[in-house]
Amino acid sequence: MPASTVKIPHHNPLRLLNAEPNWKNELSDCVTSIDELLKKLDLCPTQINISHQTATQFALKVPQSFIARMEKGSPNDPLLKQVLPMAEELASPIGYSQDPLDETDHNPAPGIIHKYRHRLLLIVSPACAINCRYCFRRHFPYLENRQSKSQWSKTLDYISNNKDINEVIFSGGDPLAVNDNFLGWLTAQIANIQHIKRLRIHTRLPVVIPSRIDRQFLQWATSTRLRPIVVLHINHANEINTELKHATQLLVDAGLKVLNQTVLLKGINDDANTLANLSERLFECNITPYYLHLLDPVQGASHFDVDRNTALKIYRQLQAIVPGFLLPKLAQEIPGEPSKTLIN
Repeated sequence: MPASTVKIPHHNPLRLLNAEPNWKNELSDCVTSIDELLKKLDLCPTQINISHQTATQFALKVPQSFIARMEKGSPNDPLLKQVLPMAEELASPIGYSQDPLDETDHNPAPGIIHKYRHRLLLIVSPACAINCRYCFRRHFPYLENRQSKSQWSKTLDYISNNKDINEVIFSGGDPLAVNDNFLGWLTAQIANIQHIKRLRIHTRLPVVIPSRIDRQFLQWATSTRLRPIVVLHINHANEINTELKHATQLLVDAGLKVLNQTVLLKGINDDANTLANLSERLFECNITPYYLHLLDPVQGASHFDVDRNTALKIYRQLQAIVPGFLLPKLAQEIPGEPSKTLIN
């Protein structure tokens, strides 16, 4: 859909008519202090096995909007547990590594991860709006993959010279942490490569800061011949508020396909009813449940792991609760495989 035809409903509170995006202010106002976060939630540090040491290794970062969805006084809040640095992160069990998906072996040039024949992933930004403690790229060498605008020409040449590729994925970090002018330029350059059919945007930013879906985003995302797909990352129904529902409606109204990926996390969503509630809420927002991932074994996240047998049991229970169109694919990414491995 051409940018000129993008329509933002008049009744929508996210009309976002201001020239300066509100999301930038929200991004700069993230909470980065454990003490500040606990104070906002009326929690005492003695109630939780927090670790300031792990926060120095992988910083705490959480937007105010996401904090507002947490239950005050609850150390077991499922949103809080995704972001709070814990002492359990210091464990180093066998099988967990800093590069659990062997991405360094598929990093042919700065900013490029090319693991699958027909799809290529671009590290568009090293930054995120939120630092999830289970992130499989929490140790990724972002400094080695940063590029200036002029250096992106080599990336575009790589895509042009690999005609098997038909889909480009914007990832990071979070690609939507970058300004829209650059994203619009990069998208237009990719659209000039005729064998590319689709642009996929993997992002959590609109979940934690829904105002990120504004007029400027919609203009560049819909201004080329590429079919745009937004893949969100929502793990629990409590992450879905009115603002996020309005933001996803903007995406749908503009003609974008919206999918969701969930990571199965111990103590957060490792329950069939919890996952069923998430699928129902996603459907209310016109978001299609896409993948339910087993945890990638990244160092620092072993306490979130749900073993394969338990995951299968939960999944079969979920299958008995929701209709097929609300059932995400249970999957695991195994290094060296030509695609994600479906578990059934």
